[in-house]
Amino acid sequence: MEHKTGLEDAYVMKDNKKLRMGYTTGSCAAAASKAAVHMLLLDDRVEETALMTPKGILLHLLIEDIKAETDDDGLPVLVSCAVRKDGGDDPDVTDQALIYATVTRQDDGITIDGGEGVGRVTKPGLARPVGEAAINPVPLLMITQEVKKVCRECGYQEGLNVIISIPKGRELADKTFNPRLGIEGGLSVLGTSGIVIPMSEDALISSIRLEMQTYAARGARYLLITPGNYGETFAAHMPGLNHSTEMKCSNYVGETIDSAVELGFKGILFIAHIGKFIKVSGGIMNTHSHSADCRAELMAAAAIRAGGDADTARRILGTFTTEEALDILEESGADLFRKTMEQVCTRVDFYLKNRCKGRISTGAVLFSQKKGKLGETSEAPSLIRQLSKK
Repeated sequence: MEHKTGLEDAYVMKDNKKLRMGYTTGSCAAAASKAAVHMLLLDDRVEETALMTPKGILLHLLIEDIKAETDDDGLPVLVSCAVRKDGGDDPDVTDQALIYATVTRQDDGITIDGGEGVGRVTKPGLARPVGEAAINPVPLLMITQEVKKVCRECGYQEGLNVIISIPKGRELADKTFNPRLGIEGGLSVLGTSGIVIPMSEDALISSIRLEMQTYAARGARYLLITPGNYGETFAAHMPGLNHSTEMKCSNYVGETIDSAVELGFKGILFIAHIGKFIKVSGGIMNTHSHSADCRAELMAAAAIRAGGDADTARRILGTFTTEEALDILEESGADLFRKTMEQVCTRVDFYLKNRCKGRISTGAVLFSQKKGKLGETSEAPSLIRQLSKK
C-alpha cells in the first residue's frame, strides 16, 4: 500500500500544469527530531510520525535509517533517524536528501545544533548569528516545539541535545547560493511554512532579498545588479568596476528596487541586455516572457520617437529578437540608431526612478551581445564611479 504524506491533493497550477507540492528541510528536521526523541525516551521504535506544519497542513512522514546506542541495561542513550526530503515538483537540489536528527540526553535545557552537512554562518546579515548553524528561525522553532511536546507527553523534565545533519549537504551546497551568502560547510535548514510551493516566485524573490541583506549587513551602500549570465559577462569586462556587491536579480527588477529601498541602499546599477530592459522602457518590472513581451512594439515606438519612419517601425515589428531589431536600426543609419537608444534609455531611466520614487539612485547600462554597449541612463556614470571605489 502506497504511503500517503497528506500532500496527495496539494498542488499549484503553472502553465496549465499541475505541480505537486512538497515539504521543506525544516519539516524533515522537525519530524526526525520528534521521532528520535520519542524513541530515546520511550525505547519504542517509530516508523512514521505526524507533523503539523506552520501552513496548517498535517504531514505523515516516514522515518528512515533508525540507529540507537544503548547503555549496559539495554536502554537507549542515543537515537539517530532521518526523514527523506520531498520537494514535490520544485527543482530543488535537496530533493530526496536524507535529513537526520541525532538526540542524546543532557542535564537540562534543549540545545539544537548543526552537524555534518549543515552550513555555518560566517558573515553577518543572515537570519542566524555568525558562528551558528544555518538552521533558520522557523525550522528551529518547529524542532523546539516538537521536542518539547514529546518531553511533556513522556513526563521528561531533564535536558536534550539535538544535532541536525545532512550527509550530502556539503556537496549539494555548491549548487546553492550558500557560498555567496557566507554559509560554509553545507546546506541551510529552511522553510517558513513547512511546505514547498513549486517554482514559487516568492521563494526566488526572498533569496534575492536575502543576498542583498547580507551586503547591507557588511556596510555596502551600492549594488551592481545583472539580470543573468549575459549581464554578468558584460560587467566583467567593464574596466574598474568593483564586483564585491554584484548579484543577479533574474526577472524581478521591481522587487529588487523595492528591497534596495527597504534595506537602505543608496543606489543600484543594472547592467542589462537590451532584450530584458527594452521591457523596462515600457514600465514592465517583471521581465519574464510569461508576464509581458512587447519587445518589438517598444523598440518600434522608440524608433518613431527618435524620428524613424513608418517602414522602419513596421520592419521592427516583424522581428522576433531585439538583436534583429538593432540590425534594422543600424541599416537605417547611425543617427537613428543612436537616437533610438537614447529614447530607450530615457524611458528606462523614468521607470526606474518612478519605481523607487527617488528614494535611491538608480541607473542602467544597456548592451547587445553583438554590438556592445548601447547606452546608459542619466545616473549611470555617477553609480559607476561609486562602484569603482575600493
